[in-house]
Amino acid sequence: MTDDEEIHGTDASGGTSTTSASGVADGGGVTVSSAGGGDEGERKEERNERRKRAVRGAKRVLARPSAVVSLGERLSQLAERAATLYDLSSPVDTYGDGVVADLERRVAESLGKEDAAFFPTGTMAQQVTLRCWAERTGNGRVVLHPLSHPELFESDAFRRVSGLRPVRATGAPRHPTAEEIRRLPESFGALMLELPLRDAGFLLPSWEELVEVTEAARERDAVVHFDGARLWESTTHFGRPLNEIAALADTVYVSFYKSLDGLSGAAVAGPRSLIEETRLWRHRYGGNVFQQFPAALAALAGLDDELPRLPEYVAHARLVAGAMAEGFRDAGLAWFTVHPEVPHTHQFQVWLPFSAEALGDAVMRQAEESGIALFPRPWWEPGLPPGVAVTEVTVSAAGLDWTATDVRAAVRDFVNSIDR
Repeated sequence: MTDDEEIHGTDASGGTSTTSASGVADGGGVTVSSAGGGDEGERKEERNERRKRAVRGAKRVLARPSAVVSLGERLSQLAERAATLYDLSSPVDTYGDGVVADLERRVAESLGKEDAAFFPTGTMAQQVTLRCWAERTGNGRVVLHPLSHPELFESDAFRRVSGLRPVRATGAPRHPTAEEIRRLPESFGALMLELPLRDAGFLLPSWEELVEVTEAARERDAVVHFDGARLWESTTHFGRPLNEIAALADTVYVSFYKSLDGLSGAAVAGPRSLIEETRLWRHRYGGNVFQQFPAALAALAGLDDELPRLPEYVAHARLVAGAMAEGFRDAGLAWFTVHPEVPHTHQFQVWLPFSAEALGDAVMRQAEESGIALFPRPWWEPGLPPGVAVTEVTVSAAGLDWTATDVRAAVRDFVNSIDR
C-alpha cells in the first residue's frame, strides 16, 4: 500500500466507497455520505462526527497511531525526539540532500540494495519505478493483483499517467502462484507483488511460494518489484531478515507512515543506475520537494523506535485474533470470520453478519459507555456475501497490555452493543 492510503467506507445508499485518510484519522465506525441533503444529511454528518469523537476519546485501544493526536502533540513529539535522531546543527535539507540523503542511505543498507530514493508518496514512487523498468525492458505490462493498491486506490493512474498496462494472473484473494505466472499468455515486463496483500486480509505467501513466484517471473524475462509498504512487519511470517526478503526483488518500495508511524513519505531501493533514473522522473512528476526534514526525521524515528518492536506486535496480534474468535463464539454469534485465523502481520480483518451502519453505531456506543474502541477503523460492506461488513484490526504498542481475557470481554460487550 502506498502513502496516500485509502480507508474503506459505506455510502448512504449502502454501497461501497473509499475515503482518503491515514491510520484511524477518519475512524469512528462507518463512513457515511451526507448526500441526500436537508435534515437527513445533517443528522448523518452529526452521527459521523459523534463516532469520530467517541473513538478519538477512547481510553483503551489496540493501536493509537500518531494520526489521531492533535497537531500540537505531533509537533511536540517530533521536536522532542529530533535531537536524539540527527545533528540539528546540520544545514536544513534542500531538494533531497542532508537528512533526506542520510535516510535514503539507511534504507538502502537495511534492504541490502545499492541505493534508495525518497518520494513524497508511494503512488508516485511505484509509478516512477515501474515506468523506469518499462523503458528498460521495452514492455509496459505489469502483472499485479486486482486487489493491489494501483488497481483499487489510484484513480487508474497506472494507465492514464504512466502508460502502464496491468495484467492479472489471478482473481482469487491470494497471491499468484508460480504456475499462474508461467501460464500467462502475454509477455510482461514486471511482476509487482504487494507484501502483504492488504485487501485480501494482509496476506503473505509462504517463503517457498515467494521464492518460486519470483523465479517464475524471471523465467519470463521480467523484473520483480515488491510493493513493500508493510514489508517491515513481514519478517516474522517469513522467518527471514529484511535484506534476505528484499533480495528476491529487483526493486522494493517501503512506506514510512504506516507501520513506522511517520508523517509521510516513501522510498524505493534497488540498483544504483535505476534509482538515479527514478530521481529524474521524480522531478518530472513534481516530487522534488524543496524541504522534507520533518518527514525524514519522523521516518528515522520510526526506524529506531517502531521497526524493532514490530515482531512483538505481530506476536500479540495473533493472541488478539484468537481471543476475538473465542469472544464471538462466547457471544453466541452464528457466523463470523477473523481473517486470517492466524495473522501474517500485526493486522487482520474481522467480518460480521451485520450492516456497516449497525456496527459503526456499536463502535460509538462501546467507546462512549466503556472508553474502549475495539474496532476504531471504519466498517464497510463489500457486497459479497450480502449482509456482511468487514473492518481491519491493527495491534501495536497501545494494545500490548491487552490480555486474552480483556479481548474476549470487550468482544462480548461489543456484540451486546449491536442494535439488532
